[in-house]
Amino acid sequence: MPESEARPESLSPKMVALMAVATGLSVAGIYYAQPLLDDIRQSLGLSLTGAGWIVTASQLGYALGLLLLVPLGDLCERRGLVVWMCLGTSAALVMAAVARSVWVLFAAITVVGTLSAVAQVVVAFAATLALPEKRGRVVGTVMSGLLLGILLARTISGYVAQLGGWRLVFWLAGLAMFCLTVVLRMGLPRFKVCGSMRYPELFVSMGALLREEPVLKLRSYFGAAGFSIFSIFWTPLALLLSRPPFNYSTGTIGLFGLVGTAGALAASLAGRMADKGRAWTMTGVATGLLTFSWIPIWLGGGSVWALILGVVALDFAVQALQITNQSEIYTIRPEARSRITSAYMTLYFLGGVVGSALSSVVFAHAGWNGVCALGAADGLVAFGVWIVASSRRG
Repeated sequence: MPESEARPESLSPKMVALMAVATGLSVAGIYYAQPLLDDIRQSLGLSLTGAGWIVTASQLGYALGLLLLVPLGDLCERRGLVVWMCLGTSAALVMAAVARSVWVLFAAITVVGTLSAVAQVVVAFAATLALPEKRGRVVGTVMSGLLLGILLARTISGYVAQLGGWRLVFWLAGLAMFCLTVVLRMGLPRFKVCGSMRYPELFVSMGALLREEPVLKLRSYFGAAGFSIFSIFWTPLALLLSRPPFNYSTGTIGLFGLVGTAGALAASLAGRMADKGRAWTMTGVATGLLTFSWIPIWLGGGSVWALILGVVALDFAVQALQITNQSEIYTIRPEARSRITSAYMTLYFLGGVVGSALSSVVFAHAGWNGVCALGAADGLVAFGVWIVASSRRG
């Protein structure tokens, strides 16, 4: 039994809202740099490919955090783990703000990514505290906060940089994370699962979970594919929009984050669909959109309205797929929820790292048409896997 007063009925709407804010603000640290890539590139003398690697470094760090830190939720007291990870994120953001060399910035961004995995500790915490019949909706609400953090980070950072430069973005982000740390320390309940498992055994058990749980294995693939496609689009977008025919400022580029907030609607809808037993149908809709959204995105190379339509469709699909995946994996092995989260999200973000890295290279050599071809091919494979899996389900 947990060493805590926390019980499912203690998960009030106020606490769910706090957890949603925590996930959003935590994960935002990975994305502040995206609309600033051209400014950072010029400030530190980076190439186009090097600028793209700033995003890749943050995502690689996040994958490391998911693998190394998130499983600690099945071993450590969760409130303390959340608080210390948030405090470390604050310090790393300040380190990025004062960086005067490329290597210091890369190191700081990698640490920010690693500790920002606290967002998934919070998601698993919320799923554990939620009543089973409300788990999909709770996860959907908390993940809506995460999605809004991802998307609004771009908008806010673009405007802040326009007012005071890219370094100010990281200074303010560090301060915001420090304030969040204080609020979480006061607002979250203590919660620890008692067990005799040691830290190295956590990793062995994650491999066993992936082997033994077909739902986790399939959902991990869908998650990795979805975030790979998400990263393929968003990584080079700032570089596209800062050039002709657009020539947008960082503030205007950041506004595209607001366009993507339509995907937040998918989080709530997907959670309700999962609670009603319609997760597989939602998976098919989402993987289909992952493929066909690239048609308006491709046309968006010369038309901002087509690009906006593509952004809405793509972000809706990615978030619907993500919430559906997490609602499904949280129905298996409640005692291993942090390790299940870690296994799933590590593969999820490794998909993002691969997508981001490939997108940077493809954009540098084949432009926006090459990026669109890469994203559409990735989506088509995911949709094909859903079709094959559907036939096997009978």
